[in-house]
Amino acid sequence: MRRLTTLFPSEFLEEHAEELGVVERDRNPQIPVLIWALVFGFAAGESRTLAGFRRSYNSTADETISPGGFYQRLTPMLAKYLRDLVEHGLDEVAVPDTVDADIGRFCCVDLMETLLSQESVN
Repeated sequence: MRRLTTLFPSEFLEEHAEELGVVERDRNPQIPVLIWALVFGFAAGESRTLAGFRRSYNSTADETISPGGFYQRLTPMLAKYLRDLVEHGLDEVAVPDTVDADIGRFCCVDLMETLLSQESVN
């Protein structure tokens, strides 16, 4: 969980949601709560229904959202926001900061060797 909250701090989640217009008014829904309810309460839970997702959100949010209000927030913009989060996570995890700069040189050398060997065959 620490890795996820480091990768997706609340400030980042809120700012990106505001940039995309996911949050309509009064910071509702609470974006960090919504994301963690989705990740930990809905995706990992036994009841994978939208009603279960709403219950998971309501159990941790400061203010509950009615079923109608909750479903109105499930918009194409929220879907884009979730896709952006997945992309961000993949970008961060796919090439960790611990990878040494030498790996880039290795890839260049490997690519050059491959190209040269193909050219010598032709």
